[in-house]
Amino acid sequence: MKELTLTDIQKEVDAWIKAVGVRYFSELTNMTILTEEVGELARIMARTYGEQSLRKDETTHSLADEINDIFFVLVCIANQTGVDLTTAFWDGMQKRNLRDRDRHNQNPKLYS
Repeated sequence: MKELTLTDIQKEVDAWIKAVGVRYFSELTNMTILTEEVGELARIMARTYGEQSLRKDETTHSLADEINDIFFVLVCIANQTGVDLTTAFWDGMQKRNLRDRDRHNQNPKLYS
């Protein structure tokens, strides 16, 4: 399996959308799909790591599949709105490094 950069991933998703998906769904539709996918991930998390149990007629789904579905839709939203995910990632890390530099080290809740 080839290692990909975020730029590679954005290009790969764009190529797939144009070749197979016909076109991007609208931004609002993709936001709705993203919300739906996050709900599916939440359901798995609640039943796998939380206290909630599966119903008798319910089967488990793959955590990796749901995370991938979320990531795919996020990449679609980034592509269609002109967000470069590499830049967004590094900008976000810089923000976190400045804003949260001492925040978590000074949180006693994390040491218990």
